[in-house]
Amino acid sequence: MPEKLNVEVAYAEPEKQLIKSLQIEVGTTAIEAVRHSGIFEEFAGLQDSGELELGIFGKKCEHGEVLQAGDRVEIYRPLLVDPMQARRLKAQATQRREKGQG
Repeated sequence: MPEKLNVEVAYAEPEKQLIKSLQIEVGTTAIEAVRHSGIFEEFAGLQDSGELELGIFGKKCEHGEVLQAGDRVEIYRPLLVDPMQARRLKAQATQRREKGQG
């Protein structure tokens, strides 16, 4: 019987979050664990595509990354706003407020 590892697959949307625990065989990749988790059936808008961004404990990984015992595969949603642009907009808003108070 093949050796099994315990891992988790996590995905979150603003209104729903899910972490699925599962047992996988040694040699299972990140994308295989995601597919095995059934998470695509839980989230209608989540598509099984090559563009899916994955990570393990907050560090981006490739779909073919072989998992280790205890790993948590995270599925990342696309950013709605570029982080650099968000900081720039926040700084501009702060400058406008400061000028209006001075």
